[in-house]
Amino acid sequence: MMRSFLITLSHNRTLRKLLEQTGPGRKVSGRFVAGTTLDDAIRVTEELNAEGFSVSLDSLGESVATEAGARAAAEIYHLLLDRIAAKSLNANVSVKLTGIGLDVSSALGEQVTAEIVEHAARLNNFVRIDMEGTPYTEVTLKLTEHLHGRFPGAVGTVLQAYLYRTNDDTERLLRQGIRIRLCKGAYKEGPEHAFPEKADVDRNYVKLAERMVSSDVYCGMATHDEKMISAVEQFVTQHGIAHDRFEFQMLFGVRRDLQRSLLKRGYRVRVYLPFGTDWYPYFMRRLAERPANVIFILKNLFKS
Repeated sequence: MMRSFLITLSHNRTLRKLLEQTGPGRKVSGRFVAGTTLDDAIRVTEELNAEGFSVSLDSLGESVATEAGARAAAEIYHLLLDRIAAKSLNANVSVKLTGIGLDVSSALGEQVTAEIVEHAARLNNFVRIDMEGTPYTEVTLKLTEHLHGRFPGAVGTVLQAYLYRTNDDTERLLRQGIRIRLCKGAYKEGPEHAFPEKADVDRNYVKLAERMVSSDVYCGMATHDEKMISAVEQFVTQHGIAHDRFEFQMLFGVRRDLQRSLLKRGYRVRVYLPFGTDWYPYFMRRLAERPANVIFILKNLFKS
């Protein structure tokens, strides 16, 4: 119930305008988003690298409606890749297909994405193509596969444990050596597509995580759920899997204590670092992904 409510709120324009223009809303932005500019993103990336974290940078934005908008959004990623290379940062980038032209036309989305991946490949970097709702699942996988064929090792994608199809999609991508970020899922999906019960999602997450960390493909376990993390830790210990065979991925500003604890325990941790002015939809979907974060964030909101 709470999850569905939060996803519904992510589309609420009135609440979005209110939060983006008020002090508490801006405080949320400052704590959980790197800032509004590319310079902000680079500065925070340097700080995280200094602590031992790797980073995945995401320029926030929703679906664009014009080719000009798509190319303007893509240009931010080209600038990011150049800045990462110039400063030798331990960072890559995450892109959302609808934010760089897929909804304008499939041809535009594919072209713009290919240009970003090609740029990353030239710089020996990596692009993560984010997953969106089920209308985009198959097109995202096919484009990732196509670009992986052209630029091996320079592109990967995201799979969501709450979807029934994800077990098959995991095998499909691992066979091709495509890197996967595994998350639980943050979009509103019906029971025809996704497990409706959290317990089933959790069980599927653990099963998929175990499959990924025991594969030869470097994957990311994206979760703040300590039960999921403990299950992965127990599995890798029992099977003698080296800590450098995979990484944990967590959101900027959420469970920093846990992030640092994982680093101290010898795991690789990548911080997903969003920046930009369009933070509200992103923020609400992250709450929906794990409604328990609502209490955590409310507590942090009023801390100095």
